[in-house]
Amino acid sequence: MKIEKNTVVSLRYKLTDAQNNIIEEPDSPMVYLHGGYEGTFPKIENLLDGQDVGYEASIQLEPSEAFGEYDPELLKIEPRARFPEPLEIGMQFEGVPDAEEEEGDDSSDVDEEPLIYTVTDVADSQVVLDGNHPLAGMALRFWVQVEDIRAATDEEIENRHPQGGEGFAFGMPDDSDEGDDEFVVGITGASGSSPTLH
Repeated sequence: MKIEKNTVVSLRYKLTDAQNNIIEEPDSPMVYLHGGYEGTFPKIENLLDGQDVGYEASIQLEPSEAFGEYDPELLKIEPRARFPEPLEIGMQFEGVPDAEEEEGDDSSDVDEEPLIYTVTDVADSQVVLDGNHPLAGMALRFWVQVEDIRAATDEEIENRHPQGGEGFAFGMPDDSDEGDDEFVVGITGASGSSPTLH
């Protein structure tokens, strides 16, 4: 079977920076639904389209093809009192509690994913948060190897991700967590034990 739209692909991968420093090399394969479902980066999907089990390749993604350019406007300084203790550099939070919600502005961003903020500095009274993806602004190199290909089920196509495989997606947005814009602590701790690039 070849990789085509609506196939579920198991993919071994190694992610390095442009200097070949390893960023991520998971033990288990990434599993994604092929065919424009945002399970992985479009450039990787294009590379894999029509390939067989065993295919391997290396590909470089520029920042615009991966996690975007670094945006200095996503840096925030917040009062430390708003955060739980103990607070450590590297902790991540989903969204930041806004003191004043801006009404009447352009509210077209209601459907957008809440940003993940990483604590980059902690002072006595203030916390520096960075809403950029940790890999924003970086050129990335992926080595990929196709381990398995199968036809997707109707349910997987309807849900836009493979059964049980939605967590392995190079840190791409996962829109299954609808609803809460609450201030959530500890998505991944400083140890970075998550299998994905959040």
